Amino acid sequence: MTDILIQIGDEEFRAKLSSDRSPGTVREIVAALPIKSVARTWGDEIYFDIPVQVAAENAQATVHKGDLGYWPDGSCFCIFYGKTPMSKSEDAIIPASPVNVIGTIENPQGLKKHRGGEQVVIKPAE
Repeated sequence: MTDILIQIGDEEFRAKLSSDRSPGTVREIVAALPIKSVARTWGDEIYFDIPVQVAAENAQATVHKGDLGYWPDGSCFCIFYGKTPMSKSEDAIIPASPVNVIGTIENPQGLKKHRGGEQVVIKPAE
């Protein structure tokens, strides 16, 4: 378990990376920290390019609110905080294509006020 901070705009969110389901993916992301990027949104999902390229690793077609994922098809870090355009409910969130689940974020509902174009920084928590 690795504690990280995800800063979006001027707000920080605590999160945990967990090797339970995608250990190789988490290892590559931790090695790339700190990461800076620009947020994009797809429904209630924030995603952004990161300098990591790994294949699907126990990839899941459905995730939960607060899950963090790595999207192999786009080399992107994903934060799920509600329904995507493909989801029928917030209880079964459907990414554009399967993601490697890599952890969870605290206070996912706090992400609803953030928009595409904001700067994102991921760094180890102190």
